[in-house]
Amino acid sequence: MALVRSGNKSKIFEADTKFNSVFDTEYKPGETCEYEGIYKCTGCGKEVTIAGGKTIPPQNHHQHTPAQGNIRWQLFVYAQ
Repeated sequence: MALVRSGNKSKIFEADTKFNSVFDTEYKPGETCEYEGIYKCTGCGKEVTIAGGKTIPPQNHHQHTPAQGNIRWQLFVYAQ
């Protein structure tokens, strides 16, 4: 089962309010994430799967245009 902030409700359960802060945390490239799941880049929407306690991809993982801003990752799907 996966908990997500938003998605297709017919297939996935939406996280209740006690999990919201988990989805709000932004990670910079190379930082260690706390939770396993799918992380989405807030600038371009690229997604990566990360195991809990592992590091977010480095800055050179992918590039942004100036309009997309800095690379930042947020938990999109929490894996239980």
